Amino acid sequence: MSLELLSKLETKIQATLETIELLKMELEEEKQKTSALNEQNQQLSEQNQQLQQELASWNDKVTGLVGLLNSEI
Repeated sequence: MSLELLSKLETKIQATLETIELLKMELEEEKQKTSALNEQNQQLSEQNQQLQQELASWNDKVTGLVGLLNSEI
């Protein structure tokens, strides 16, 4: 192989290695984003469950009050 071909090959290998490193960094960033989104999703699910329980409690209270009003009429 000529020196020129070796130089071109070295340049391509170096560019490929740099691309791999950039992709690794991007992958790590995406993993962190995924982790943060999973945590946020968990918090929202817990909040949703709590709100559903509160809604059910209020529905029970309203139903009870309506029942009392109907029994007095």
